[in-house]
Amino acid sequence: MSYSSAQPWRATAGMRSRPALQTAAGVVGAVFLLVGILGFIPGVTTNYGEMQFAGHESEAMLFGVFQVSILHNIVHLLFGIAGLAMMRTASAARAFLIGGGLIYLALWIYGLIVGNESAANFVPLNTADDWLHLGLAIGMIGLGLLLGAGGRQQAETSR
Repeated sequence: MSYSSAQPWRATAGMRSRPALQTAAGVVGAVFLLVGILGFIPGVTTNYGEMQFAGHESEAMLFGVFQVSILHNIVHLLFGIAGLAMMRTASAARAFLIGGGLIYLALWIYGLIVGNESAANFVPLNTADDWLHLGLAIGMIGLGLLLGAGGRQQAETSR
């Protein structure tokens, strides 16, 4: 992978190049897809036999830390598919990163407000999930804004 100081928003690998914004959306999407798959693997997910479709009653823990359910894993898979599909264009990649980041920001706030044992905790979420969601929100929104600004700069310069 090479880097050009003239176009910092463009990372290249081999002969094909893809703007870093689109690459970031693809990487984030691939990670979500991987996490969604791992959530269904016993051993990687502890207490696998206790996994519920949804709700705080699910005792399954991804990596022994993050409370998951079948619904939670499906959401990760769908987020992953969306990221991989939306990486195809810069505008869609930016929308995925910023929009997804805003969704995770809302989930962080939701997790702080709703008690872990509440019936409203249908995803389910625990404290580790809450803080991971904040990190995802900051990272995704940051990538979308920082790398998205470079892509707009490039479009304006090439006119």
